[in-house]
Amino acid sequence: MKKQKIAAFVKELNLRMKKEPITLRYIHILGTVIFFTSISSLVILLALYLNQRLQTSLFLQDNHLSSIKPLTSPSLSPHSRGSDIADKELMRRAAKAPHDAAMNVTDHPKVAFMFLTRWDLPLSPLWEIFFNGHEELYSIYVHTSPNFTEEPPESSVFYKKRIPSKAVEWGKSSMMDAERRLLSHAILKPSNARFVLLSETCIPLFNFTTVYTYLMGSTRSFLGSFDDPRPMGRGRYNPKMLPHVSLSDWRKGNQWFELSRIVAAEVISDRRYYTVFKDHCRPPCYIDEHYIPTLVNKICPEMNSNRTVTWVDWSRGGSHPARFVRKDIRVGFLDRIRFGSNCSYEGEVTNVCFLFARKFHVSTLEPLMKIAPYLYGV
Repeated sequence: MKKQKIAAFVKELNLRMKKEPITLRYIHILGTVIFFTSISSLVILLALYLNQRLQTSLFLQDNHLSSIKPLTSPSLSPHSRGSDIADKELMRRAAKAPHDAAMNVTDHPKVAFMFLTRWDLPLSPLWEIFFNGHEELYSIYVHTSPNFTEEPPESSVFYKKRIPSKAVEWGKSSMMDAERRLLSHAILKPSNARFVLLSETCIPLFNFTTVYTYLMGSTRSFLGSFDDPRPMGRGRYNPKMLPHVSLSDWRKGNQWFELSRIVAAEVISDRRYYTVFKDHCRPPCYIDEHYIPTLVNKICPEMNSNRTVTWVDWSRGGSHPARFVRKDIRVGFLDRIRFGSNCSYEGEVTNVCFLFARKFHVSTLEPLMKIAPYLYGV
């Protein structure tokens, strides 16, 4: 049928051309050639375009598939970089972990020391002294930059303690992601009962026995959570957080927390509020200073002592606390931190309020090692 129509069209065109003047006939011929040439060009261009789109689609699909790695246990491949898939699986497993410490008959409840660092731990020799002889009472987890691949000696307490990690940016949600990643790894160990977040600039102020007894003897977590009416407090609140988080819920606190297992489980299990914070708490709102303090204030304030056990000096102002160097290290200076405050501990007033302190530069290591026998009784 189609061929008959084309033949009829050509026959009619020939008859019309015979009747028309020769000049007009050439014009018709030229127009017809141009018309069919244009149609052919358009068809060719369309075919080339579709071919290019198909190749691009296939390339992106292959690239996506090659980027997905087989999912393994988060406790494996300590040097591998984290992935979104691995993180989701880790969080899923951690959310199902028991909220109370579960131990065998021969186990003791442990303190999980979680180090959030950029590279190595320059003050590790001091921590080696602190941990020595107490191997059954602690666990160590280290989150570093994924670009950092060096491993300490096998004799070190930090040997093979790194977890799969991702890059962390100061003030961004990636900082809070790293904290939750550390908590999730630590809570998978049933005997971990207390969870301490530390940085590479932190030092222990007392020996291990004192720290362990202090933390295990407490029925509450140690997390600063207060209502700050200043622009750097309430001023960071975003009304878009409503209805999940109101201004009356909003709290601020020290990033470096110590949590009981029950509170740590609440933090890891939370999805609703963390999504709200990731969407609406961005610089100059710093999620690591507001998310956990606000969450704990909202869902379990009675489980928090509302103070931190990690001392920092904010007296110099600015967005970062004071950093201490070699010349600052004196017994008197450290004793003021150790015994110079009053606070409540299990209903009693005590002058031992801080167990850790920061920020200590690597230059402080030598004088700290000299003072270590006094600090730790070794």
